[in-house]
Formats: sequence, C-alpha cells, structure tokens
Amino acid sequence: MSASTICILVTILLYLIMMVSIGAYFSRINKNTDDFYLGGRRLGPLVAAMSAEASDMSSWLLLGLPGLALATGLAEASWTAIGLAVGTYLNWLFVAKRLRVYTQKIDAVTIPDFFSKRFGDDKHILTMLSALIIVIFFVPYTASGFAACGKLFSTMFGMDYVQTMLISAAVIVLYCTLGGFLAASTTDFVQSVIMTVALVVVLGFAEGVTNGFGNVFANVKSFDGYLDIFKGCNVETGAVGSYGALPIASTLAWGLGYFGMPHILLRFMAIDDKKKIKLSRRVASVWVVISMGVAILIGVAGYSLMKNGIVPHYASNSEAESVVIDIAKVIASHGYIPAVVGGIILAGILASTMSTSDSQLLCAASAVSQNILSEVFHIKLSEKASFAVARIAVIIISGIAVIFALNPDSSVFRIVSFAWGGFGATFGPAVLLALFWKRSNKWGIFAGMLGGAAMIFIWKFIIRVQFADTWLNIYELLPAFIFNLVLAVIVSLATKAPSKEVTDTFEQVKVDEKA
Repeated sequence: MSASTICILVTILLYLIMMVSIGAYFSRINKNTDDFYLGGRRLGPLVAAMSAEASDMSSWLLLGLPGLALATGLAEASWTAIGLAVGTYLNWLFVAKRLRVYTQKIDAVTIPDFFSKRFGDDKHILTMLSALIIVIFFVPYTASGFAACGKLFSTMFGMDYVQTMLISAAVIVLYCTLGGFLAASTTDFVQSVIMTVALVVVLGFAEGVTNGFGNVFANVKSFDGYLDIFKGCNVETGAVGSYGALPIASTLAWGLGYFGMPHILLRFMAIDDKKKIKLSRRVASVWVVISMGVAILIGVAGYSLMKNGIVPHYASNSEAESVVIDIAKVIASHGYIPAVVGGIILAGILASTMSTSDSQLLCAASAVSQNILSEVFHIKLSEKASFAVARIAVIIISGIAVIFALNPDSSVFRIVSFAWGGFGATFGPAVLLALFWKRSNKWGIFAGMLGGAAMIFIWKFIIRVQFADTWLNIYELLPAFIFNLVLAVIVSLATKAPSKEVTDTFEQVKVDEKA
C-alpha cells in the first residue's frame, strides 16, 4: 500500500471516528423516544437548514448529478437542479413554519403521527398506510446510499464492493442507534460543510488542470448541443435530440418531491423557534443553488478531463457517477498533502451519503416502532424497551437495504429518482392539503396517498415501458402527484366533512402561525 493511499485512508478513518463520536455524545442527551426521533424540537436555525439540505442531497450531489451532467450534457441536469432549487425555497416558505406550529399544537413527532392527529383518525388508518409507505420507499433510498459507499471504495482502492459497502453501512447504523435524531442532524451539519469543501476542491482542480474554464468549455463545445439546455445528449452514443416543453416539465417536477420528503419535513418539525425559520430558509436556499451549480460544473469539467485522458472514458451514466472519485485519485497521486485533500474529497462523498442514510433510517425506524407497533397495534412499552425497539428497527431496516445494495452496477441517480418520486407523489399532496385546506378529510388523504403510491409503480414499470417512445415517457412523480391531489380533493368532497374539533384546530394553527 502506497504512502498516499495510507494518507487517504487515515483521513477517511478520522472522519468516520468523528461521526461515531458525535453519536456517542448525543446518546447521553436523549432522555426518551421523542428525543431520539425529533431531538426535543431544539434544532438551531443553521443546523436545521444545513441538516435538512444535506440529508436531502445524498450521494446524488457528488455522484449522481455530476455523472448525469457528464453523460447527458446540461439539459437534464440543469432542469433537475432548477426544479429542486425552486422546490427547496417553496417548501421552506410555505410548509416549514405551519408544519412546525401544527405538529407542536397536536403533539405529533412523526409524519404518520401528524396525519392521524391532524384528521382525527382514531383508528390510525393513516398512520398504518403512511408508515408502510415510508418503509417501502426508504429501503431502496437507503440502499442507494450504501451502494454509493461501496462504489467509492471499490473504485478508489480496488477493494471488494460488498465488504466496503457493509462496513460503511455498519458505521451509519452505529451512530444512528447511539445518538438518534440529534446525532443525525449534527453530523448532517458537519457533513454539509465537508461536502461543500469537496465540491469546491474538485471544481478548482478541474479548472486548474485544464488551464481555466475557457478551455473546459472549449473542449465540450466540440460536442454540438452538450451545453444547450434545450437539447438532450448521450455521450456514449453521440446522439443529440430536442429537450422540449414536456421533458422540461417532467424534470422540473423533481421540485414537487420536497413537499413529501419525511426526513426533510422532520427538520421543520424540530426547529426550536418558528421565528428563526426565515434565516434557515435563506441559508438552505443559497446552499442548494450553489452546491448543485458546482456539481453540474464538475460534470462538464469531467467530460473535458475525460476527452483529455485525465480520467477514464465512461461508457454509461452509471460509470460516469465515478468521475469525482477518479478526480480525487488524480489529486491524491501528487504527494502527501494532495493525498489528504483526496481523502477529504472522499470523506465528502461519504458525508453526502451518510447524511441522507442516517435520516432515512430514523424515519423508517420510527414508522415501525413508534407508529406501527405503538399506535396501530397498541403495544405498550417502557421507555427503555422503546429505545431498544427503535434501535432494533434501525438495524433490521438497514439489513434489508443492504440486500438491495448488493448490485454494484446500479445507478445512484435512478434509484434516488424512483424513491424521491414515491415520497413526493404520496406525501406531497397530503402535506399541502393537511396544512392549507380545511375541508380535506382522512378518507380523501387516504385515497390520495394510496392512489399516488399505486400510480408511481404503474407509471414507472408499465406506462413508461410500454410507451417509451411517446410523450407518456415522463418522470412518474408528475402524473402521480396530480392523480393523488385530484383524487384526494374528490374523495374529501364526496365524504363527510371533518369534525368541528378538527377544523377548530386548523383555524387556531393559522392564528398561532402569525403570532
């Protein structure tokens, strides 16, 4: 093993030790399961903002998005980023404050808990359905993070993919089971800083090795349409096609997903002071715009580096997701200090992965232990037993995600897009209607969530396959979101109006929000 490789591994090891240490620290602070799942609603504005966005971006930011830009040009990557940036801002602007006030008013600590208490669902029908949806879609989402870790080490060091994926998953599980929500949020804040450093360093190297961005863009201009956001490209085949209104609308639909992301919504619920949400919104929105812009530029620069033989030739979108890793390898080959820098970049990739996986695991674990066992099946547990069940749930869900992550050839971007669409289409309309439409009721929300979940699978695996060459081949989130929204409104209007107690609470929340 070379000296530079040892420097990289030591840097990564120190990073992992820091994450586990944070988990150990917060394990002494958690007093009950509410602390474990929601941190006692005491997140500061900066931690809330950065942990929300770090848990949102995942390995998609440092692997998926640069790889997509490299393999397909600016169009799909740029419109995806625009949709996500707009979605981030609107989610903080409209949802964050009211959700914080509402969940505190009705004492809800999880998203399924919020749905049931918001609509007076004493039978916990909404709890059961939403908890199952969380488990179904978070398993592949978490698996994509584990896969990214395995891909990182196997590409960088030639290590066995499965072994390194398992080790990475074990570290994530360890600090999650120790520290819970506060550990996940604090590590997410630290990881967002590391991710930012990694992005800037990679972009700076790519700019330097090509002697300026002028040369970067000169190299890619030879591929006609690569820099045109209204043309779709395929670097592998050299094909160029129009990227029209429908594909743009389909790609912008990524922004709709924000309204239904449980791990982001939990950050809103956990903010210590509703008056600080404006600061959180500004920090989060600025960071998202800058980080995604840099990630796309890395993909463009990566194409230039590929054409000049500095990084390998990528034959597919999945292979192109390794571009940041390959750039880190090139940097690390120039000596001890560059090796440490390369280690920081790789730690940034781990950070982007772990910051999402930890939040997803906690959401899924709370759905199983808090919502299904305690609220649906009414299993009474002591505080100590509740802690144990919560931690066991994290381990079991991680084990299932590991099985999904065993395939090293899976695309991080594609897995994330499916899970993102699933949550956006099932929970997005439900959250918006719950917060802003007094007449919505539990049967409308139930029908909408169930219909949205079904439509995700139908559109993804039937309609898009059967009509791949038609306008129906659009991102499944858009039609499923619309179907959920329309169905929820129709069923709500067709069934009994919510009780006076439910509507009075709704009106009081509007007053409290303005106070």
